[in-house]
Amino acid sequence: MDLFENKNIKPMLIGENQEAFDSPDYIYELKLDGHRCIAYLDKDSTDIRNKRDVKLNSKVPELSTIHKQVKKRCILDGELIVIKDGKPDFFEIQRRSVLANTFKIQLTAAKLPATFTAFDILYYDDHQVMDLPLMQRKKLLHKVIKENERIAISRYIEEQGIQFYQLAKQNDLEGIVAKSKDSKYFQDKKTKDWIKIKYLLDDDFVVCGYILKGKGVISIILGQYSGKKLVYKGHVTMGISTEDFRVIESTPKINIRPFNDLTSSNKNAVWLEPTLVCVVKFMMKTASGGLRQPVFKGLRNDKYPKECIVN
Repeated sequence: MDLFENKNIKPMLIGENQEAFDSPDYIYELKLDGHRCIAYLDKDSTDIRNKRDVKLNSKVPELSTIHKQVKKRCILDGELIVIKDGKPDFFEIQRRSVLANTFKIQLTAAKLPATFTAFDILYYDDHQVMDLPLMQRKKLLHKVIKENERIAISRYIEEQGIQFYQLAKQNDLEGIVAKSKDSKYFQDKKTKDWIKIKYLLDDDFVVCGYILKGKGVISIILGQYSGKKLVYKGHVTMGISTEDFRVIESTPKINIRPFNDLTSSNKNAVWLEPTLVCVVKFMMKTASGGLRQPVFKGLRNDKYPKECIVN
């Protein structure tokens, strides 16, 4: 079946984090703090889907006509972002993704509109282009998209990865991504062709439970999978919003703790079914795998708990 009609693209994955480097064989792009999405655009319609292939059109009505900005039928890979105070705000795009009330969505869209920023093209006119080298795909992006305030093309620089990373760091941005100029697009695969170089480290965790510590302090218990087994990865207390905790608190409770070896600090825990995924940012990981200075960044519904794997 035609790739456009089938609509089940699984985005190519970004390789492991490493130090910034310079190379004439790579381009460097900003790592945008939003939701990775695939956009299917033709002359009549816009169809935006997250990594779990969930259609997001109802969440971002302001993007309903971005198909009018493309000259050919295409499939684009990119980031769904909301700009707040001059930079992408993960909490705002995540908040939008869980809103269900149409009126509230319209109000939020008017106040903080979303943008789709395309950084790759997988299908052009009537055929897939994933086997083309990255730089040829980049040329196609500029050929097919007419930018406006709701759809943009990701900018990149060549060779100077270290300087570009320092610029991202100075502006308190998430980091950059290095991509091999000759790289092809491999669905749902992590290769060394795409490398993340992050200033603000973060990771995805399963929400396994919570502890109410008094005076309004809430501690979320984190886990990640090692095979089929959940592994305890510590707590996060800073940054938990009322909205997110409302969702966490409403998750079905369980009587059996998901971990075998736990410290006494978990004795008052409320254990939850492992259905929620959250993002936690931190300064670094300790030798034992714990998180130093963790801050809760938000829940995410574009990733399955089983995808939160011990690194």
